[in-house]
Amino acid sequence: MTSKAFTLNTGDKIPAIGLGTWQSAPNEVRNAVKVALQKGYRHIDTALAYGNEKEVGQGIKDSGVSREEIWLTTKLDNTWHHIVPKGIETSLKHLDTDYVDLYLMHWPSSTDPNDTKKHLPDWDFIKTWQEMQKLPATGKVKNIGVSNFGIKNLEKLLADPSCKTVPAVNQIELHPNSPSPKLVAYNKEKGIHSTAYSCLGSTNSPLYKDPTLLKVAEAKGKTPQQVLLMWGLQKDWSVIPKSVTQARIEKNFELDGWGLSTEEMQKLDGLTDRFKVCGDGWLPVKVFFGDDE
Repeated sequence: MTSKAFTLNTGDKIPAIGLGTWQSAPNEVRNAVKVALQKGYRHIDTALAYGNEKEVGQGIKDSGVSREEIWLTTKLDNTWHHIVPKGIETSLKHLDTDYVDLYLMHWPSSTDPNDTKKHLPDWDFIKTWQEMQKLPATGKVKNIGVSNFGIKNLEKLLADPSCKTVPAVNQIELHPNSPSPKLVAYNKEKGIHSTAYSCLGSTNSPLYKDPTLLKVAEAKGKTPQQVLLMWGLQKDWSVIPKSVTQARIEKNFELDGWGLSTEEMQKLDGLTDRFKVCGDGWLPVKVFFGDDE
């Protein structure tokens, strides 16, 4: 699993296991990135909105791993939708790199930078995508994709005549308490790869108390986190577990030489509790419509 990669609709291969950096403090993330890369991770995920791109870039340099060996993903922030060229330039400068492997539209919300409770009156994610489609030709971005897009917004994007490039990736919240089977199936049908964020259920996850998960983990002699990652990988999506603790970063990468049986997968598929780590109440527009389950 640690050498597994998924082929995108562009032909590029995204490493199956990456390090997530959402909610990682700047002073911690530099070392986390270094530790992960030295352990063998080859996929690092960050975003302009996380405020830690500079430290991610420093961690990459500290690791001694060459830039060409690393898949680096960052994201366009909501208040930058109308200035895409400036958005990518800012991220590249922070990361101290010439290019990113994947550039995602973080949310389908073109938020007004002067009032984040409002949506820009003369802009939307269709126009943002028009601008993002120009980026691969510049060499600054190898692949473009989206994040937090449900079926309704993907349909709107793909149906627009200006959409010439199908997103390579849709990065969405995925774990057994938010499995979104309809959305994952829709992504697959359209040739869009799913990447799972909050794949461990995020900080202090209720999942870690789930008796079914704990029993499967105990029977396997694995941590609940390892089982959650394997569940996602066996469903053919990439996973980006976040941690800043060296021991956990290393443990989360120990996924070779074992797997989950069909019965074990079904047990995790059967978890009935539902929760979302990331809602849309803080955005000026609704982006989740309950059509993804």
